[in-house]
Amino acid sequence: MLLLPVLLATSLWSRGDAQAVPVQTPELRRQMKGSSASMECQTSAEAIVHWYKQLPGEPPKRILYVSGQSPVFDDSRNAKKFQVRKHPTVPLYGLTIDYLTPRDSGTYYCAYWFYQGITALDGYYYKVFGSGTKLIVSGKGNSPPANSEILQKQHENKITYVCLIEKFYPEVIRVTWTDGEKEVTDNVVKGDTWKPAKEDEYSIGSWLTVPVENKDKNYYCKYEHESQEHLLPTQDSTKATPQEEDCSAYPGNGTVFNRDHLMHRTAYLVYIVLLLKSSMYYLIVLFFTYRMWAPAKHRGKKA
Repeated sequence: MLLLPVLLATSLWSRGDAQAVPVQTPELRRQMKGSSASMECQTSAEAIVHWYKQLPGEPPKRILYVSGQSPVFDDSRNAKKFQVRKHPTVPLYGLTIDYLTPRDSGTYYCAYWFYQGITALDGYYYKVFGSGTKLIVSGKGNSPPANSEILQKQHENKITYVCLIEKFYPEVIRVTWTDGEKEVTDNVVKGDTWKPAKEDEYSIGSWLTVPVENKDKNYYCKYEHESQEHLLPTQDSTKATPQEEDCSAYPGNGTVFNRDHLMHRTAYLVYIVLLLKSSMYYLIVLFFTYRMWAPAKHRGKKA
């Protein structure tokens, strides 16, 4: 995980140096086997840019860094696969990956050293990572969602809208909520994509909770997939009335199932964390008990 780079980037942001964080575009992309993929990284100033690749569950591994116009590879065998370029007038750096295979799938990060300080004597350097570009290489073509709808349920003084998007490929998708003018981020929960067993398509759900006095206001669930983009309005939802009564009345509903699945998964993770904490406390107590018991036992032997 990129915990350290994220913390460094966050600390820079809090100091008012948000422009130091590299911006990578696009955030997500998918390519077919045998083709090429290109991505870009924009920094706040001229820099020596490093490119990393990260696989799920592994630390990022550096591929190369660019000094001037010449790349320096950590593994010389990558010289034929990766190409770098720099914009002639702005600090915009590009990376192209040729002859793609599924092994090239992963998240690619650009990074550079950023100096924080007023003078050369009181400062220090951070390596600041960009937002990352997720690359998926596959031989299968894309497919748009087979179904998308908004369900709703009113409870006390709140209304929850559930945006359900089903059976799309690949899993890369961006889901946001808007009020028709700007993006809505408060009281929004986005679930993880999930894939039923023995199926290739993915589904996802996103939740928006608003005050009941906004029930006549139209909100939109927007999804952006490489196959298509679409807006779903809350007021035109054909299933608004039955879902307002009780979402749980539909046992076959994928959104409700996924919500329960996520709740159970969250509870499981909390249980694991508590278990680890209790185990750590037990080890600490055991350690200090042993420290107190060992000298007494040693003195007993001497006597």
